[in-house]
Amino acid sequence: MGLKEWVYKRSPLPEMWREHMAEYYAPKNFNIFYYAGSLLLLMVALQFLSGFLVLAHYIPSAENAYNSVFGIMYDVKYGWLMQYMHIDGSSLIFVLLYVHMARGMLYGSYKAPRELVWLIGYTLYLVFMAESFFGYVLPYSNLSYWAGTVITSLLKSIPFIGGWVTTIARGGPGISGDTLGRFMALHVTLVFILILGLIAVHILYLHKVGSNNPDGIDIKENKDSDGHPLDGIPFHPYYSVKDLSGFGVWLFIFSAIIFYAPTFHHIFLERTMSTPANALKSLPDVTPPWYLSPFYAMLRSIPNKTGGILVMVFAVLVPFILPWLDRNPVRSTRYRPVTRIMLIIFFINFFVLAWVGEQPPLPKFFLTERLGTAIYVGFFLLLPIVTMFEPTRKPPARVRYRAH
Repeated sequence: MGLKEWVYKRSPLPEMWREHMAEYYAPKNFNIFYYAGSLLLLMVALQFLSGFLVLAHYIPSAENAYNSVFGIMYDVKYGWLMQYMHIDGSSLIFVLLYVHMARGMLYGSYKAPRELVWLIGYTLYLVFMAESFFGYVLPYSNLSYWAGTVITSLLKSIPFIGGWVTTIARGGPGISGDTLGRFMALHVTLVFILILGLIAVHILYLHKVGSNNPDGIDIKENKDSDGHPLDGIPFHPYYSVKDLSGFGVWLFIFSAIIFYAPTFHHIFLERTMSTPANALKSLPDVTPPWYLSPFYAMLRSIPNKTGGILVMVFAVLVPFILPWLDRNPVRSTRYRPVTRIMLIIFFINFFVLAWVGEQPPLPKFFLTERLGTAIYVGFFLLLPIVTMFEPTRKPPARVRYRAH
């Protein structure tokens, strides 16, 4: 027995390869939106690589953190490349996350039997939020300092133990070197390991129930004499090769951003990140990164602080119960025109909230913030009612597929 055969018989990898790649049948009618899932895996790998290289030169102390980040950019060979890969990669992960979730909402990928796939995926989105926040504070710029101060101060609203939890999170009464040590430990170990674990579980649960498709049809209902879905094809080599071509296009876009627009007009990297932390020089307005600004706009739309926090928490958590709010048996909104229109309005409104959340807290934006909050909350409140009575078209018996 050769070494290769000896290892092969004792390894679980061949069985995993067959179950999750070679013999995993995916619908034939995937479209461009389905690239987002595989591209997220690519971006997580690139974030790990760039983060590891940045971490080799980063010093987590109040005295040296900002200078070490500045030194990585200008003194370390190719440090600027590592830095921009990590900064831009963080924003692009959220671009892909929003595309991935929007596709799931349009095609009903959260509906039975994929409720757990949705719950795990949305949990992963929240964990990415935490990961980005911890990383946002680590450069210890003035924006990092005040963003960390504002966000951790929200913990004070927790009844009875708010002050104690805030002190534990900060490592003291305010943002300091102790905070950086804690946040770095969370950013590079605990939260990142949690992300990897949730990704693995998300994929395992997805492959257990099978992938959804734009028509929302279960391909397992129509099988050939060998038990293979008539409307499915093996993930490998068909979709694996297709994903590789998508990787090439995406890496071209990623490289173009890094080399020609690394700050992306100061959306990916704000101007106030270029000054060191100063507890005596507060900023006129502390806004979160663009991918968290819709929730900040909803927080700001309510004059009462406690009320604003409750609305924001509701907005963040309510998508968890989306599978039970949608009561229509038809999955895809291709055959549900009312829900499709509601979703389009919801997506546009989310972008508007993202834009207004990055603006100064001026009276001229208050109406937009409140109207946007009402539309966001109203979508989830109206969904159970609308989906019970909306007119639907009958989905086809087989997926609509056109060979290219």
